[in-house]
Amino acid sequence: MSRRGVAILGATGSIGTSALRVIARHPDQFRVVALTAHANREALDQLVTAHHPVFAGLSGSAGGGDVLLAAATHPDVDIVLNAVVGAAGLAATLAALDAGKRVALANKESLVVGGQLVLEAARRGGGELVPVDSEHSAILQALGSAPTSSVRRLVLTASGGPFRASSAAEVVTATVGQTLRHPTWSMGRKITVDSATLANKALEVIEAHFLFGLPFDAIDVVVHPQSIVHSFVEFVDGSMLAQLGVPSMELPILYAFTHPERSTDVGIPRLDPVAMGSLTFEAVRHDVFPMLSIGVGAARRGGAGAAVFNAANEVAVGHFLDGRITFGGIPEVVGETVDTLGSLAGGTRQELLDADARARAHVEGLVRC
Repeated sequence: MSRRGVAILGATGSIGTSALRVIARHPDQFRVVALTAHANREALDQLVTAHHPVFAGLSGSAGGGDVLLAAATHPDVDIVLNAVVGAAGLAATLAALDAGKRVALANKESLVVGGQLVLEAARRGGGELVPVDSEHSAILQALGSAPTSSVRRLVLTASGGPFRASSAAEVVTATVGQTLRHPTWSMGRKITVDSATLANKALEVIEAHFLFGLPFDAIDVVVHPQSIVHSFVEFVDGSMLAQLGVPSMELPILYAFTHPERSTDVGIPRLDPVAMGSLTFEAVRHDVFPMLSIGVGAARRGGAGAAVFNAANEVAVGHFLDGRITFGGIPEVVGETVDTLGSLAGGTRQELLDADARARAHVEGLVRC
């Protein structure tokens, strides 16, 4: 069997480096064709030396969008792992699907911002969309070949982040250092903040809505501190299936590359049911972590609602990391932005881009006040 060519968009981040470890353990199945990074030239140069891609580029430079598109549509690429952070990943997802590639999607914002456009691109170009997020990979595995009509409910699990047991007063005044100390996952700064606010879970609910074709009322979230159960699927007869695994992104990455087949030698520890001890589940404290409700509520509006939420959150998180707003200020400015702009039209790519830009400008104005 010939090796499948892989493009990794966001190669220097945690998902990208995990994917490169996966590929290195399966040289008979995969080869690195293209690598991109945002701005870390030194780290990208090291990866180029180690993996010898035929294409590499920085997406944060002038013409960076063209770098992503060139990597995503390279003729030698079969699989595009989109691990770009934020709405910037949408164009590459659309281009790869239009070109008939398999998109291993770690850029959840592609579906959050342009869900219908992504599904249309897959149909139009014959491309394939396979999720990399551990929660959505778990659902895909638990579903098997079952039709959507047999599913009553999806239940996504959330670790609860570093403030799972904190009081409301402690949460709103949390520092950047406290926020970035995630208890179970090692991730980039932006997604770690999103995990702490539960904005990330809102994005995942929206992503699941588009990936699996279920209404928002059929998608729930529970807190699971151990991060062993990655999601549940409840069927109409009351049966419930779950996928379990150690908290490592290498397993869902490998499965996204090989789906529906499975590969041996995943390179991560096997799950020992005795050693893992008790598994616990808790309700989400929506009053303390309002970003989940704000995000899902924005998506329920339709149009550009989800795009407005995503853009506002990206800008707000940046200001939090730079010390310009408090942790509690994130839901304040995002909620106000969704209230103001969440009903904008979003039927075309241009309308979504316009809504994205207006949401970003609106947050900037709120922060300056």
